[in-house]
Amino acid sequence: MAGWLRELDAPDLKDVLALRRDAADTRPRSLRALADELSTAASLRLAVDGLDHGCRDVLDAVLALGGLAEPVGVDALAESLRCNGKAGRAELKRALGELRARALVWPVGDAVSAAPNLRPCSAEPPRRITPAPRTPRRVVQNGVFADRAASAFATSTVDGVARLVDLCDGEVVSARGGVGVRELRRIAALLRADEARTRLWLELAVEARLLAPADCDRRVVPTTRSDSWRGAPPPDRLAALARAWPRMVWQPGKSRPALADPLSCGDITRRGLLERYARLGEDEAFEHRHEVVAELSWSRPAYQGRVVTEAALVEAETVGLVALGALTALGRAVLAGRESEVADRFVPPAVTTALLRPDLTAVVGGLPDDELSAVLDLAADAAEGGWRFTGASVRRALDAGHSPDRLLARLASIAEHGVPQSVERLVREVARRQGRISVTAVASCVCTDDPELLTEIAGHRSLTPLSLQLLGPTVLASAKPADETLALLRAAGYAPTADGVVDRTPRRRVEPPPRKIPAWRRWRASLTDQELTKLAVALLERERPRPRIVPPRVESRRLNTVRLLRDQSLVLRDSEVMLLAEALVTRTSVEIAVADGPRTTIRHVITPVDHAAGNLTANGPHGEQREFLVGHIRSVRPVEQGFG
Repeated sequence: MAGWLRELDAPDLKDVLALRRDAADTRPRSLRALADELSTAASLRLAVDGLDHGCRDVLDAVLALGGLAEPVGVDALAESLRCNGKAGRAELKRALGELRARALVWPVGDAVSAAPNLRPCSAEPPRRITPAPRTPRRVVQNGVFADRAASAFATSTVDGVARLVDLCDGEVVSARGGVGVRELRRIAALLRADEARTRLWLELAVEARLLAPADCDRRVVPTTRSDSWRGAPPPDRLAALARAWPRMVWQPGKSRPALADPLSCGDITRRGLLERYARLGEDEAFEHRHEVVAELSWSRPAYQGRVVTEAALVEAETVGLVALGALTALGRAVLAGRESEVADRFVPPAVTTALLRPDLTAVVGGLPDDELSAVLDLAADAAEGGWRFTGASVRRALDAGHSPDRLLARLASIAEHGVPQSVERLVREVARRQGRISVTAVASCVCTDDPELLTEIAGHRSLTPLSLQLLGPTVLASAKPADETLALLRAAGYAPTADGVVDRTPRRRVEPPPRKIPAWRRWRASLTDQELTKLAVALLERERPRPRIVPPRVESRRLNTVRLLRDQSLVLRDSEVMLLAEALVTRTSVEIAVADGPRTTIRHVITPVDHAAGNLTANGPHGEQREFLVGHIRSVRPVEQGFG
């Protein structure tokens, strides 16, 4: 390979360095060192992963014909890939050009040789070159339509991630090697969402540093950043999620536990999708999404695939980056790093009130703020299109320590048109049943004013683990702690209140963990195009013999004069020595200051004519010839400038 690199000119070598930046970023000192870097397994992997399907087929054919051991003839290669027609030959020529530009193969006469350490991309050698799919067709479409369509999806994503963060703050979400499918389905049921969206919300929250797996107890908990994110305006929340989506490394569309496989290349898949849509004009859209998926799957098969790319496209639509076959303004802003500037166009401002309906539902016309979410999540269950009040949800609020009047007051503070009578009756009815039984934490006793009810509880089969004993007409003793007694009573269908029982699950916050970068990813800053050009020229110059440059005679005399004057004067500056030497060579006039005693100097305008043995011979203004000791000259100035 080093021999072939020596035959390249600077532009061709610069093109190789541009396509193999990982090798160029090591700044090799010679072409031999560059060839060694280009032949490493990690560098070859990056180069092969950037090939399209046709180039990979040609590369596999070269390796199958023994390209590592000896050069493979182009005619034999064409015959093995059945490139008999004009179109087949043209495609073969294109693929070989791409491989040569990446230094994976290079010409050896009428044959090609492959880089060492290469491995086939497929188990079976190809029989033909996979043709490129049809170029995706485009249609004219106003970009405003895509932004409007994406607004609902973006709003839903921000709301879903917020509800997920709140859920992880109160529920134990198990994460052992990732969040398993069963646990993911449980979370999806609690959030009233499907499994795919719940997985996306979870991985978005982790990538945005809102949630993190806690290694000590193997659960997902909110981070220290989650509180500030929850209190931020909706546009800022959307901007954080949109910024995080292209960085997610988890492979989309893959059946796996959520948050597993953290060192995958899903970020390359997602960003490649956005960059393909970014090639559209402002008022253009792709007519058929399957054509885009097919093109990406052919052009980057190492990172894209029909299932993977389709799943990434669905994710982009869910976040609001793609809609109606076009890249939204938010998607373009994410690529440019300006998502905060346009996020307010995709989510409405936070609302503080909700419409409480007589059918026991609550509807919010936008994204709820913290207080509104807290009240609705406390007293109602999430449902399709909003929230729904049920006996269980109201009982949950009363179990948290709210009295009926206080709960109704909180509902009235967030109700847009007041609390309907149906909701108030539900709260009163649940509260009436709620107080018939109480559990005391200190003695773990079950107390009630109804002796018949107490007798019923004592004989209930599902409460046998409590080992209930009658202490009095209205008191039962339990063998279990108060929180376990409460749980079993509620599971049996009763509605006890908790006297002195506190929530033992502390709310935790963890620091966001640092991002993990795979070892094969580049960590150095990439060289610029100008630096690549300089590197290519420098590498070629080091390999070629330099002609000996003989300076002109006048230039040699000037350099010799400068060296002599420098050795004979310890006072003059370098610029003054060069000025005096120039005047001596070109016979021009200068002004010099010559020492006359320990502290005085005398100025002379002279034209130097000769220099020998430390003496400077010069002509005065009137033609008289004088000599000066170089060691006595204190300064030199051009004639047009005076001494000062």
